Amino acid sequence: MQKIAIFVTAITVTCVTVMTVSKIKKMKFYDREPEIKLLQDVSKSLDSGSKLTVITGRRRIGKTKLILKTLENTTFLYFFIARKSERLLCEEFIREIWDKLKLPVYGEITEFKDIFALLMDVSKNQKINVVIDEFQEFERINPSIFSEIQNTWDRNKDNTSMHLVVSGSIYSIMKRLFEHAKEPLFGRASERIYLQPFSVDIIKQILNENTSNYSNRDLLAFYSITGGVPKYVELFVDKGITDFQSILNEIFRENGYLLEEGKNLLIEEFGKDYTMYFSILTLLSSSKTSRSEMESVLGKSIGGFLGKLEKDYNLIQKIKPIFSKEGSRNYKYKINDRFVRFWFRFIYKYRSAIEIENYDYVKKIVKRDFSTFAGEALETYFKEKLKITGLYSMIGSYWEKGNKNEIDIVAINENEKKALIAEVKMNKDKISKEKLIDKSTNLRTQIQNYAIEYQTLSLEDM
Repeated sequence: MQKIAIFVTAITVTCVTVMTVSKIKKMKFYDREPEIKLLQDVSKSLDSGSKLTVITGRRRIGKTKLILKTLENTTFLYFFIARKSERLLCEEFIREIWDKLKLPVYGEITEFKDIFALLMDVSKNQKINVVIDEFQEFERINPSIFSEIQNTWDRNKDNTSMHLVVSGSIYSIMKRLFEHAKEPLFGRASERIYLQPFSVDIIKQILNENTSNYSNRDLLAFYSITGGVPKYVELFVDKGITDFQSILNEIFRENGYLLEEGKNLLIEEFGKDYTMYFSILTLLSSSKTSRSEMESVLGKSIGGFLGKLEKDYNLIQKIKPIFSKEGSRNYKYKINDRFVRFWFRFIYKYRSAIEIENYDYVKKIVKRDFSTFAGEALETYFKEKLKITGLYSMIGSYWEKGNKNEIDIVAINENEKKALIAEVKMNKDKISKEKLIDKSTNLRTQIQNYAIEYQTLSLEDM
């Protein structure tokens, strides 16, 4: 059977003009080999029936680029769900189907359910990949589309050969659509991809290939500010910006792309309650990591907001000391997304200065406070490096009640009975191995008979 890739698209003339005129050097495509292989393998397995793959991840993470890279050597259509009427979307989709497949569509089609039924019918005779980008936008246009897709899918998936790939950037809606039992598309996904930022190793590869010289401080700034988000990495690399000062100059300037980015990312997720969520994220970015600390500042209970930030929006994480017991109330919160943490710490917090375009004022604050801010990112960096080695069954941190005897990194190899205990600071001169050993006295009672290695890690060890 002939294999055809079907995408449906709506791209504005403005976007096309920008892409055509731009002479900026473009960063090459990096990473994503496992995701590309998964998508390609699913497309090869359609003899047993149609398959549905769900791709989620925060905005700017590269979902669309992943899809286009996977199918770059195929004839394809790409359906982008823009915010317009269902009738107008159908008109665009029909034109695209004709332009790419030369498939005539007779009569007037004004509902997406009829286009989807048509494509399912096509897939009875040939393998096709149908990709719907920003899938969650159907909820604004016509929420009944989800149950209509489910009805057509359930009746036809066993005798058709379609790989339906849906992607979406609003995490809370995509999670609900495919993971809540009351939703029509619950349980229909064959595969799920939650696209993550670039890893430490990929970021270093990108810097090595795109700049002749960078310091460890530059690497830490690049890692902690971009958060490994491909769009931000590409923004800097395309402009030849890899050092700390140039990164700050690019962010804090008139019409800087990233100045409004946090708001653009999150207001849609949070809706009318965004001010409370923004307040919580600002406090977390400034090292107010316990619920009691935040509630004392905000003057109200925030348990419900914290729960949604963690479970519905996947923006924060509740962390407990390694080896802590189930149900322990000794925990902290941290922001998962490093760019979001930077944005709330230095952009949203100082938005008054930014509004009057006093960018030098904010840059001075970033430079003054960067060592404190980046300390957590440096700790995350080393944890990620340990994770990549594959040597450990557990990696975490340790502290006792009242934040006493805090230890930055504890990595455990249960099979070989080995443990790594490490302290992380920007300046190596400020780390004392003797103090680290002393702080770990109670911790060592939980890893008796383990061979323990102590390490002091700093900026120069990156």
